[in-house]
Amino acid sequence: MVEVRRVGEVVDILGEGPVWCPIEQALYWVDITAPVVRRWCASTGEITTWPMPESVGSLALCDRGILVALKTTISVFDPATGGFTAVGRPRDDGADMRFNDGKCDRQGRFWVGSMPMGARAPRGRLYRHDPGGATTAVLDGIAIPNSLCWSPDGRTMYFADSHQHTIWAFPYEPATGEIGKREIFVRTQPHEVPDGGTVDAEGYVWSARYGGGRVVRHAPDGRVDRVLEVPAKQVTSCAFGGADLGTLFITTASQRLTEEQRRAQPLAGALFAVEPGVRGLPEPRFAG
Repeated sequence: MVEVRRVGEVVDILGEGPVWCPIEQALYWVDITAPVVRRWCASTGEITTWPMPESVGSLALCDRGILVALKTTISVFDPATGGFTAVGRPRDDGADMRFNDGKCDRQGRFWVGSMPMGARAPRGRLYRHDPGGATTAVLDGIAIPNSLCWSPDGRTMYFADSHQHTIWAFPYEPATGEIGKREIFVRTQPHEVPDGGTVDAEGYVWSARYGGGRVVRHAPDGRVDRVLEVPAKQVTSCAFGGADLGTLFITTASQRLTEEQRRAQPLAGALFAVEPGVRGLPEPRFAG
């Protein structure tokens, strides 16, 4: 049995979107609600935290800094100066909407979903933000966008609406960023929802299960290959990192827990790491 261990001492309200930087040997992630961006340095164990001006759903690394999906804009954040440069925004999302899960495809396009901040109505959209600056709505009718990740060859895109307990697989054209007709990849049980995910070097999908206290590895045909139990029920996302990309980092949430639940889950909101015996793939940087 592999050991799932805690990393650092921070407690996130809604930790999400981990991304490994091989250049810095560091993990970046967000706390959507705080709202902050965090960085854990592997060599020192130090965690650096940068406050954000509004909720931050996800991030990607880029040569100019950190691409952040804030509530109202996609912006580049410069940690050295603390400045933000808006590079894209949705044209038709309402004032009560915010960005959620986002990730770059293997060509460096940033994909990100939007969702309502209140009732879980299917008013969200999935956007593709191209390096040239255009932000294009690709799908609509989404309540909680999650699980964005791509197969090793970049020809399959995985995406979920957590509210529907469903992960879909889309044919993907790497040259253009166009998607084809979706097919059901996985449906989850009512007590857990598919949250963030990643794909390993063998093409298997790792899916964080919010409410289920685990990360599930799925074969390319959708069958369950293995399960990692996590000492927190609200498991939000996962990403491979480490010097050899052999460590799976796992984010969790502490939001909306009763006092009894907090006592039962003292590690809720913590960042975790585990060596599952397989390696991940480098996450592409935003090409803009």
